[in-house]
Amino acid sequence: MLHRSAARPSAPRLPGRIAKSERKAQEALQERYRLGSLLGCGGFGSVFAATRLSDGAPVAIKKVPRNRIWHWSELIQLLEWLELPSDIVMVLERPEQSQDLLHFIRARGFLREEVARQLFRQVLEAVRHCTSCGVLHRDIKPENILVDLATGQAKLIDFGCGTYLQETAYTHFAGTPLYSPPEWTRFGWYHGEPATIWSLGILLHEMVCGKMPFRRGWNFSWGLLSLPQRLSPECQNLIGWCLSMHPLARPSLEEVFCHPWMQDIDLP
Repeated sequence: MLHRSAARPSAPRLPGRIAKSERKAQEALQERYRLGSLLGCGGFGSVFAATRLSDGAPVAIKKVPRNRIWHWSELIQLLEWLELPSDIVMVLERPEQSQDLLHFIRARGFLREEVARQLFRQVLEAVRHCTSCGVLHRDIKPENILVDLATGQAKLIDFGCGTYLQETAYTHFAGTPLYSPPEWTRFGWYHGEPATIWSLGILLHEMVCGKMPFRRGWNFSWGLLSLPQRLSPECQNLIGWCLSMHPLARPSLEEVFCHPWMQDIDLP
């Protein structure tokens, strides 16, 4: 796991040894990897499929502007990183048969509770690991969860919105607005764990229902949540608990782990 504690300004093209070092980094990237198609992009960078020339292994190359990096981490293996004039290039593992959870759900309409339970448990484990390291992800959503289709393993990726975990309230939001908790929308503050639990509730709803629980621009004061009758009572209870309007009414991360719906899971 790698952290950068402060943002670095974009580096100008300088003569001498610095410029030579930058050229070497660019040449090293071209010599070691064959760049492929664009896998995805967002506010913090672009990710490309690539192949490591030494052994043909598939990798992902993430290109992030220097001035967007405050601190970052991945729960997917970082193989190498290079500094270019205006960007940081990260070379990450890329399972050959992988798909982000958003497309995984869309291909099936929605996930059976058994499948959703296994994947959701793995996301919870990743969040627990982040918490133990003092990291708040702040952008938990299907696009940021990578599913290995061969093994069923799920990995939490893209810490571009992440920050250090703190006990006091946050007064700046970074992440996807549709996943922001109602206390941020209404009052302009949120605490780390309750906000995370809210986003996990939205994630679970998307997994088992195939759609977001609330429409864009909905009025939080309504507190309306409609769930399909096909869902088990335990699943409905967990979603409703995570999406409690008041942050203190939501479960803790450990209470989610201990919820009846989360029991008897065979992990891949």
